[in-house]
Amino acid sequence: MYRSVPLRAVVCLSALLPAVMVQAAPDAEVELLKQELLELKQRYEAQQKALAVLEQRVRQVEDQPAAPPPKRLAKSPADMKGNSQVATGTGAAAASGGAAGGGTGSSYGQSLADDSQPAQSVSNLYDEASGFFGGGKFSFETGLTYSRYDTRQLILNGFLALDSIFLGNINLDRIKADTWTLDLTGRYNFDNRWQFDLNVPVIYRESTYQSGGGNGGASNVTTEDTVTRDPTIGDVNFGIAYKFMDESVNTPDAVVTLRVKAPTGKDPFGIKLRQTDANSNLFVPDTLPTGNGVWSITPGISLVKTFDPAVLFGSFSYTHNFEESFDDISSTVNVDTPGKVRIGDSFQLGAGIAFALNEKMSMSFSVSDVVQRKSKIKQDGGDWESVTSSDANAGYFNIGMTIAATDNLTIVPNLSIGMTDDAPDFQFSLKFPYYF
Repeated sequence: MYRSVPLRAVVCLSALLPAVMVQAAPDAEVELLKQELLELKQRYEAQQKALAVLEQRVRQVEDQPAAPPPKRLAKSPADMKGNSQVATGTGAAAASGGAAGGGTGSSYGQSLADDSQPAQSVSNLYDEASGFFGGGKFSFETGLTYSRYDTRQLILNGFLALDSIFLGNINLDRIKADTWTLDLTGRYNFDNRWQFDLNVPVIYRESTYQSGGGNGGASNVTTEDTVTRDPTIGDVNFGIAYKFMDESVNTPDAVVTLRVKAPTGKDPFGIKLRQTDANSNLFVPDTLPTGNGVWSITPGISLVKTFDPAVLFGSFSYTHNFEESFDDISSTVNVDTPGKVRIGDSFQLGAGIAFALNEKMSMSFSVSDVVQRKSKIKQDGGDWESVTSSDANAGYFNIGMTIAATDNLTIVPNLSIGMTDDAPDFQFSLKFPYYF
């Protein structure tokens, strides 16, 4: 039933089977390798396209001028200063990583934290607007203020004839006053809530008095006389500030202040007015005062609110002057009259808006008004009498700027333009707060 197969045929068949299997295996691997090679080529082409797009973006960025990204002002700068290290988490290590330009997650997170904090110029603006300097435990400020006052008064003594011709004497009085004030102010901040400060002003004054038409009208020449006051300490004052409300979405930063001023400067009472020989209408004082001569207390409140990118601020204060007795309140030569003085109380209103121009500079515009009531004097044994023209209304338009010179030093120029007759023509101040 079975046929025998020759041994030679069996041997040949067994030799051919492995060769066929070996040939089939390489063909399958080649196809697989070809497929993988095709996929790699497709990926390489996609990567080449992505690299071309990235290179184009890099060139676009390089062609643009370098400018820091705008800072978002999400919270009060004073509050951000107190919580900056807590918010960043990694502290100095994360900051150093971001500065090195590394691609780690901590540096990226630090850049986001930095972007959420206000610009330094806005923080300095907050300090000036609120009067609350929360940048450090201790700060010292040097300020220099120049004030210019020029007023004219025309006095007519006669009558009009035919509604067009004046018959009589014409006197023209003019006062030009220049005042330089060097303010030295030290501030101490406790827990970013309380602030204590001491201000010592040094004042230099120069006033020129002019008058024409004196000596019964015989002389038409205008005469003048100048009185100067060497640099002298003015009224030293001390202040306390408390920040009772932090800025939120619906509420502003709010700071209440209380300031006490001591009569350390030269008071204006008892200064004699002397008549000049050249003009009977011209009276000049022997010296110039550097203070008002009485103790005073000034409570106030300031509010600051952010409406990114603008900052709105406002303030209100009221000054009460205490009654004081003097050995001499008369301005008549060789006459000493003891008595009491009540300098009129005053209140001040102010409001403005500010913008951060960039990381280092900000600019503000504001208006302020000081209204003072009439003063009264009383000779010993007499009645109280109101002092003529002692009430005043001084309005100002202010243009200010803050410049962050360094991390610790700020430059604050400010120009105040008088808007009423009682205000100086202009005031220019330059302050240098330094944070330790």
